[in-house]
Order: sequence, then structure tokens, then C-alpha cells
Amino acid sequence: MRKVCVVSGGITKFAKANLLTQEAMVKDAVDYALTDLDGRLDYKDIQSTICTYFSDHFNSQLLFDSLTQDYLAMCPRPSMRIEGGGATGGLGIRAGYMDVASGLSDLCLVYGFEKMSEVSTAKGNEFIALASDTDFDYPVGGFYSGYYATMAMRHMHEFGTTAEQFALIAVKNYDNAFHNRWAQKHERWTLEGVLTAPMIATPLTRPMVCVMSDGAACLILCTEEWAKKLRPQGDFAVITGVGCGTDTMRLGDRPHGDVIPLPGEDPARYSYLKGRWPGLHSFRGAREAARQAYQMAGIRDPLHEIDFAEVHDAYASSELQTYEDLGFCLYGEGGRWVERGGPYLGGELPVNPSGGLIACGHPVGATGIMQGVFTLWQLQEAMARHCSDPAQGIDGSKIQVSGARRGLCHSHAGTGTYITVNIFERPR
Repeated sequence: MRKVCVVSGGITKFAKANLLTQEAMVKDAVDYALTDLDGRLDYKDIQSTICTYFSDHFNSQLLFDSLTQDYLAMCPRPSMRIEGGGATGGLGIRAGYMDVASGLSDLCLVYGFEKMSEVSTAKGNEFIALASDTDFDYPVGGFYSGYYATMAMRHMHEFGTTAEQFALIAVKNYDNAFHNRWAQKHERWTLEGVLTAPMIATPLTRPMVCVMSDGAACLILCTEEWAKKLRPQGDFAVITGVGCGTDTMRLGDRPHGDVIPLPGEDPARYSYLKGRWPGLHSFRGAREAARQAYQMAGIRDPLHEIDFAEVHDAYASSELQTYEDLGFCLYGEGGRWVERGGPYLGGELPVNPSGGLIACGHPVGATGIMQGVFTLWQLQEAMARHCSDPAQGIDGSKIQVSGARRGLCHSHAGTGTYITVNIFERPR
């Protein structure tokens, strides 16, 4: 397969309500990406598109990708819509990678959007709950905050994890988002404030849970030949690893077995979990996605070979669980790794320097692509240029991971039913 490069990205500010239409938000994101290429690329150069959005329900509109394809003046070029719950954006990057790597196109635009403000929060949560099993879970009151609270409680039971450790993740991500002009929330939270905030589902309080958002994001993927033409200074990224994992729709169907070892790992290091994994405390799909991506990228020590990660933190608890699935620490040690400062800026492996979904926002179809945009900007050392807003006192340089050469994007759907891991690197 051909080498696949990422040359530019664009995003709209994620917001509780954006007055623009979905098509207009997408065009704003794409225009931003094209402008950052200093006129070297035009719409007419784009050979194919991948469109990602989560739900037809929010807008009562099927085939919405045809509307955006038309609005971007891309007809009659090939396009494909991707949908996979919260992993929709990450799957879109995966599809764009396959499009270019296979030779179907030399230059592919991957874009995603969601406009969740079209409905009330209650109705939105109902639509999202349809991504659980509608025969068994949904009819008896199943909803996502409840599912994730259940998994968080199980992690606490198995490993002694505390609510305080979950809350520290929320504090960290809000602190990071304070320096990102694209983030939906610019708020400061203390540990005590997070713990005493209104309870959503024990142990998750309101600041530990992401909110509904409107927004769009895009990435431009291409061959190495195109990348060198569009970025003659070499400031592009290469996708060196892609992985995708799945798991059962119903939490109660998750098996108990042995931990999937990552490349280079000795399975014996997980002997304390023999016959008890993944249960409700871990995400088997994330482990499998990481295994594939690491093997492809040649990663054998993720904690020291990855410089930062953008992780799907729809809930603070799921970010902590994911540390362990991705091999940043052993299973059961995620809480202590947080307390040691591991995922903080300046720590062993900064996680969600952008602010993550909790603070940045979660317009579902755009979220995984948003993670890719911030990953690209980190590798370009361009966070100050793209994320600052002097008028608002926002300094993006404060969330730049200095000298970063390899970043990870993790996109997660359902209760872990679809998960992708994509590895971006500076060209060697």
C-alpha cells in the first residue's frame, strides 16, 4: 500500500448551538484547511470525499452527505458516508486512509459534522441511547450515562479506583481547554468543585460528562508526492498505524478471558487478571485496535514511544479505563498514573492536551476528526498559531507538546462496540 500523509486540517468552534447549517459549518472547516495551505490546493484538486456524521435523527434527513457534497461543489466525484456511533470520525480517517493507500484516489477530503442543537437535550440523549441494544437494554431505561457509571463502578470495585481519580481527569481536561480557542467550554474546575457538582450517575458528576455540541472538522489526506508539493517544508504528518476493534453491543455479554497482549508484551504480566478480563471494567475493542495500530507502526513501548494522545473521553471514567487498554499503564493502575501526573502536560504521556470531549465538545460525527486535526497541529508545532485568541487571552502555546514526533488518536463508540486507533507521525 502507498504511504498516506495528512497535510492540513480545519475545524469550527464547537458550540452548544451554531446558527449555521451543517453544510455551511463543513465549508468553514474545509476553507480553513485550504487557507492553511497558502493557495497550493483548490477544491477542484480533491478527488474523493469521506463524510462522517452519526445520526439521521437530529435533522430528520437521510442521505445528508449528498447535501454536503453538493454544497462543496464536489459532484460528481466519488463520496462515501461513514457512521459508527462515537467512533464515526475515527472510522472516517480509517476510510480515507484506505482510499489513498489503495490507490483509489491521490487526494481525499475527510470531513465530519453534527448539529445536535436541533433537538432538546432529553431527545438527544434518547437518540444516542438508540446506539445500545433496542431489544434488551433501551426498553428498560438504558442510557449512556448509566452504562458508563456502571463500568466506572466496576473499575472501582476491581482495582480500588476512586471518584477523586476520575475527577482529576476532568480538572486536567478543563485546564487544557482553557488554552484552546476552539473548545466549547472555557472553565476552571477544582477537584472539590467536580466532586460536589450535580450527580449525573454515581460516580459521574456533571463536569465528568461531555455535552451535546454543534460543529464540523476536516482533514486532507494524500499521497507522499502530493504532500511534498503542498507542504514543501515537510510540515505534514504520515499515518503509520491504523487499528479497529469491536465488542458486543450488550455489556452483559462481555466475556471473561485473558488480556490481549500488545506487541512485545509478555502475557504473564497480566496473570493477576487471568479469566477476569475484560468484564465491564475494560474495553476489549480498544485493546485490539491498539494492538493492530502498534504492530503496523512498529511500537513496542507505547508509554515511551508515543509523545501525546487524543483519547475519546465522553466520560472522565472512560479516559482512565482507556489508559490501560492502550498500554500507557497496567490494568488497575490508571488511577495511580493520574495521581502521579502521567497524562498531564509535562507528564510521561500527555493525554487530551486539546481538552478532550469533556471540555472541547462532542459533535459526534466531527469528534474523531477533530482529534486528528489537533494531532496534526501538535506535530506541526502549530498550536500557538491555530489555537490562540489574543483578544480572549487564550494562548495556544500552553498546550503545545514540545518536540512531539508521534501522536495517537483514539475514537470510541457505544460502550466500546467500535473503537479505532490511528497513529500520526512526522515524516522521517
